[in-house]
Amino acid sequence: MAPITYLEAIRAALWEEMERDERVFLLGEDIGVYGGAFKVTDGFLDRFGKERVVDTTISEAGIVGAAIGAALAGLRPVAEMQFIDFIANGFNLVTNWAAKCRWRWGQSVPLVIRGPSGGYVRGGPFHSQNVEAFFFHTPGLKIVYPSTAADAKGLLLAAIRDPDPVLYFEHKYLYRRARGDVPAGSDATPIGKAATRREGDDVSVITYGATVAMALEAAEEMSREGVSVEVVDLRTLRPFDEESILATARKTGKVLVLHEDHLTGGVGAEVAARIAEKAFDHLDGPVARVAALDAPVPYAGALEDRVLPDRARVVDALRRLAAY
Repeated sequence: MAPITYLEAIRAALWEEMERDERVFLLGEDIGVYGGAFKVTDGFLDRFGKERVVDTTISEAGIVGAAIGAALAGLRPVAEMQFIDFIANGFNLVTNWAAKCRWRWGQSVPLVIRGPSGGYVRGGPFHSQNVEAFFFHTPGLKIVYPSTAADAKGLLLAAIRDPDPVLYFEHKYLYRRARGDVPAGSDATPIGKAATRREGDDVSVITYGATVAMALEAAEEMSREGVSVEVVDLRTLRPFDEESILATARKTGKVLVLHEDHLTGGVGAEVAARIAEKAFDHLDGPVARVAALDAPVPYAGALEDRVLPDRARVVDALRRLAAY
């Protein structure tokens, strides 16, 4: 089949699961009549009807609360945050209800919360955030963040079928830029398993989301300088694939952890800590990190470029590690 975009892959996963399982339904702001802010659900209302494609009020807490109730009642809700930034309005329900129901009384909450994440689109401080670290600390949640069209579909299929709450972060910069072959049918991408996107021997980059493509570009640039860079895409942030993380660290002995979220307290800090704790004897240099500055994402393009990581910063960090 012809390659499709990351956005089309998300649409395909939702459509196929709604066709396959009548318990699956969608809810969110403007997802029905309008077809979603980014047109992910365009045409779904006509096919599946208003009982399975539910336009909600502008209340993220209400959306999350209704989805939790539906999941407890045996349905498979997929709740959309129009921009993932505003999941903050439903934080209590996600962390103190959805995440804890299995721990409280063994109750499954088969809920997916999905939403457009990330910057590089001049969206400003309220429409450009990566919020994974807010939830990374919470037991009971699963967190996935695809970087390719194939995983955009496969991880969403896995998330909808999972018996526990899954946060599915989709990068808006990738919607129409990332394109690839996506298998037809219902093959899910395993939650909790990383993917090696490029084999290498000298330095490892561990990353996820939109910065996977950035890492691959930097790795190609470094190859022209004689440095072999391995790129590992986490894909799942909670639970993350510790085995793959430690394997690449032990293989190359030098590791750069790269992500778009802020440096302080980000997912990369835990990855670096696990490597330092469990693979220290294999390291030939310090575990390095490249991430966003500890500042809100600016609206002005030149300032956004300064705050968010870019290929030049990644290449510079790789050169320093390679020479260490």
